[in-house]
Amino acid sequence: MASINESDSRLREQSMGELFKQLSDELSTLVRQELRLAQAEMTEKGKRAGIGAGIFGGAGLIGVMALGTLSACLVAALAEAMDVWLAALIVTVVYAAIAGVLALQGRERIQRATPVVPEETVETVKEDVQWAKTQLPSGKK
Repeated sequence: MASINESDSRLREQSMGELFKQLSDELSTLVRQELRLAQAEMTEKGKRAGIGAGIFGGAGLIGVMALGTLSACLVAALAEAMDVWLAALIVTVVYAAIAGVLALQGRERIQRATPVVPEETVETVKEDVQWAKTQLPSGKK
C-alpha cells in the first residue's frame, strides 16, 4: 500500500505539463504496441485467406489439366459404347462436379479467415481508451 501512496504523492508533485507529457509518452507507446498487434493479427488472417485462395487456384489448375488430358481419353473410351456427344457430356458433368466441390472448399476456407478486421486489437484498444480515461485528471480530489 505504501507504493500506491508513494506513487500518488509523486503524481501530485508533478506539474500538469509533466503529467500530460508522461501521458502522451505512454499513449504513444500504447499506440505503437497496438499497431504491432494489429499487424501480427492481420498477417495471421492473411495466411488463412491465402490458403483458401491457393485451393481455388488449385481447383482451376486441376480443372484445366483434367480437361486437356483426360477429356479426350474418356470421351474416346465412352464413344465405344455410345454416341460421341453423349460421352463428351458425361465427362463434362463429372469435371464440373469435381470443380464445384473444390470451389466450395476454397470458399469455406476464405470465409473462416473473415472478417479481415484485427478483432483482438479492436478490443484491446477499447480497453486502453477506458484506462486512459481513468488516468486523466478530473479535477476531483
